[in-house]
Amino acid sequence: MAATSQNKLLRVGVIQNGRIVEEHHVRREAVTIGHDAKNTIVLPATEGRPARFALLENTNQQFLLVIAPDMKGRVNLGSSDVDFESLRAQGLATRRGDLHVLPLPESARGKVELGDATLFFQFVTPPPDEAKPVLPTDVMVSRWKTMDRVFFGILAASLLVHFSGAALIITSETPQVAELELDELDDRFVRAIIPQRPVEAPKPADTGATEAPKSDKPDAAPKEDTPAENKPSGDAAQQRRAEVVKKVSGKGLLKILGSNSGGGQGAFADVLGGASGGGDIAEALAGAGGVGVAREASVGATGGPRGGGTGTVTDIGAIGTQGGGKVDLGDKKETVVKGRVQDATPEIESADVDRDALARYVRARKAAIQSCYEKELKRNPNLKGKVVVRFTIKTSGRAGDIEIEENTLGSEAVGSCIRTTIRSWVFPFKPDDETAVSYPFVFAPAG
Repeated sequence: MAATSQNKLLRVGVIQNGRIVEEHHVRREAVTIGHDAKNTIVLPATEGRPARFALLENTNQQFLLVIAPDMKGRVNLGSSDVDFESLRAQGLATRRGDLHVLPLPESARGKVELGDATLFFQFVTPPPDEAKPVLPTDVMVSRWKTMDRVFFGILAASLLVHFSGAALIITSETPQVAELELDELDDRFVRAIIPQRPVEAPKPADTGATEAPKSDKPDAAPKEDTPAENKPSGDAAQQRRAEVVKKVSGKGLLKILGSNSGGGQGAFADVLGGASGGGDIAEALAGAGGVGVAREASVGATGGPRGGGTGTVTDIGAIGTQGGGKVDLGDKKETVVKGRVQDATPEIESADVDRDALARYVRARKAAIQSCYEKELKRNPNLKGKVVVRFTIKTSGRAGDIEIEENTLGSEAVGSCIRTTIRSWVFPFKPDDETAVSYPFVFAPAG
């Protein structure tokens, strides 16, 4: 039998009550029937009908009719019209187990009875392909004519510039940036890297049994700030030291200890030196009034160890030296640093707060503000300037949003202390809304 032409389609339809209710055109796909939804033709489920049955198969580009044992129908093979029983009996259909397979030529047609429905099949010539619509030649234009030439020119120029710049950057060498030295940095960066050392307040001089001699000359500048050419030479320093020793040696008790006794260099020098008794301390202190020296005879040398007798010791009264000055043996006193705080007229942004009443309230607590200033004044005696504090008076009377608006002191510690102090205040005002206040304080060392 001739193979089915690939140019023809297999037309399959379902007829019920003399009308075609379903129709399919297939080229190579198999046609299946049953109640499974994936079948080509879906039929109601009945007893003895499988869920899926391949009625028409396509093998080697030829359709085969598969006939079940209980299936009825007829096939027209072009020259004769044969039913399924004759096909089985005459051996026109090939047996495949319980089934029979019949190859179908392109002229074959037939029908298969499926209970209440009848399925028919036949080969038909496929309809010609629809011609694609083609525009007339005078209407068709090229893409170049429809393109916006201005936009295309701008796009091409932009791409050229960008790619040229990228290629130039890639091919150029990376510039070498010289590392900055410390002396080449700006002053504000140097101050940030190396903070300046705060100026320390001078410490009060300690007073002991003998007050250290003070020079009449002003204190020298710090060693690190004194230029090399202004530093005194070694000879000048020795000469200055000799002058100081000469002045001190003629004062009070030091004059007595340093007096020449018996041709020696003085009792003080004899004690510190290697004298063998040529200079006696008692003789050196002979000029001191009210001083008694305990000797071996007065202590009582008999009857016991030296120093353990019952002798009498002369009391030491008020020492009155015969020198040219007096030695101050008073108590050590701590230097007290005082500062002044002046408050100017505050700026208030609401009439709910009386300016004079607010100024009186702050003046009554000026001691706390002054204490903040004097703490830092001990460290820096030259500390002075102006601090403007901006805060708000809440409806409850407390201070809030406290900020330092201006600080010419140069001391963050004073500003922080003032903020902490004001935060604890409770003002005698309760405005309807939060009221902003700008309060200035002027600080200066007490004269």
